Amino acid sequence: MHLAQLNVARLRAPIDDPIIDDFRINLSRINSLAEASPGYVWRLQDESGDATSIKPFGDELEIVNLTVWQSIDALADFTYHSGHVDFLRRRREFFEAPRQPILCLWWIPARTIPTVEEAIGRLAHLRAHGPTPTAFTFRHRFEPDDGDEARLGQRARRD
Repeated sequence: MHLAQLNVARLRAPIDDPIIDDFRINLSRINSLAEASPGYVWRLQDESGDATSIKPFGDELEIVNLTVWQSIDALADFTYHSGHVDFLRRRREFFEAPRQPILCLWWIPARTIPTVEEAIGRLAHLRAHGPTPTAFTFRHRFEPDDGDEARLGQRARRD
């Protein structure tokens, strides 16, 4: 089993606005850092190499980050113990304060790539029901065998 992760955020201004410059300029570097991190498996990206043009909510200011990792610990190490943490600490410079959960985690079979639609469904589940094996958080974790529903809704793609 691998860990899928979705987080969403609403920018304080359009991606090309000068107040977002430091985020936009460093996005490629942070994405490269993720890809070089132990336990990294996959990330959603468009033709430009990031996912900033993917707008599942129809809101030009909302951005999504969808990744797959070998474990919760691998994702946590990247998130909280790498160069990523500097931007995490500065998130209020670039993003509006969230009013509801913006991050969810769930287990998927190895070699499975989650779709944006599936990920949005997991986040909606977390928002409606709180942490469960279907969608959980770093603070309220579930192991891969904590419930069959953790494996529902996945489309397998063999590499």
